[in-house]
Amino acid sequence: MAPYTLTYFPIKGRCGALKMLLADKEQQLKENLVTREEWMKGDKKASYLFGQLPKFEDGDLVLYQSNAILRHVGRKHGAYGKNDCEASLIDMMNDAVEDLRQKYIKLIYQEYETGKEAYCKDLPNHLKPFECILSKSKSGFLVGDQISFADYNLFDLMLNNKVLCSTLLDSFPTLKSYVDKIAARPKIKALLECESFKKLPINGNGKQ
Repeated sequence: MAPYTLTYFPIKGRCGALKMLLADKEQQLKENLVTREEWMKGDKKASYLFGQLPKFEDGDLVLYQSNAILRHVGRKHGAYGKNDCEASLIDMMNDAVEDLRQKYIKLIYQEYETGKEAYCKDLPNHLKPFECILSKSKSGFLVGDQISFADYNLFDLMLNNKVLCSTLLDSFPTLKSYVDKIAARPKIKALLECESFKKLPINGNGKQ
């Protein structure tokens, strides 16, 4: 029996980073897929806390909110720093990734046709802090000397944005190297090349 169960839509969406973390840590995941049609009927939505997905189950523990799930799994599998200070810095990094993800989500679901050009033009301004942080990192990760859940989250978001703006990382050599390094991790590489993962759309509205 798989130790973890994820209930979510058949997209990468907000669970790409989670799946990468679990794969990298060699953890099994059972998936329950919910179609958009099922969800719109309202029965499932009404029965879930906050009326949203993903839903994550770890034994008797049931979690909602994608970043809370990432933190929980990171905490359990050595991807949340080595001490309280590192954990706080990882939280800060993940919040910064979330800020950028919110901009991406707004574009995809609200402004795709009218805002794509402006988004791609502005995106480098939001990548500069990550380039700066990584250029000073001896380990090549955001915080400390080991990969954290914030790294998986940033990596996932960079892959999404590269689909949107193909030359995105050309002006950010350290960030480009970072993305390439994480992509080359054996378990991550295997997941990215897995047909069942590759065929999932990034978003739920047909954009990417």
